[in-house]
Amino acid sequence: QVQLVESGGGLLQAGGSLRLSCAASGSIAVPNSMGWYRQAPGKQLELVATITSGGHTTYADSVKDRFTISRDNSENTVYLQMNSLKPEDTAVYYCRYAGSTGYTYWGQGTQVTVAS
Repeated sequence: QVQLVESGGGLLQAGGSLRLSCAASGSIAVPNSMGWYRQAPGKQLELVATITSGGHTTYADSVKDRFTISRDNSENTVYLQMNSLKPEDTAVYYCRYAGSTGYTYWGQGTQVTVAS
């Protein structure tokens, strides 16, 4: 089992910045991938960014050049630095862990609301 605890969501004005954190604990396997997904009201869950334990990153086109994902392997923590936030970034952001065994785990979600 892997537990994920997210933090850092909030309400802010467009153009602002926010950093999300997700700390993983439990049976952490290496290699693994951690990432962020989001779901806006009435929309499907979508990938935001992922990062492997080796440091390989992927981003959704909509957040490239604005968001940066990083991780601290010693703390099993992944971060999402979000800059130049837009109202369309408003969503519940979920942390996801995917281990080499194929199991995936999800955090409880953190709300990000960007006011225009």
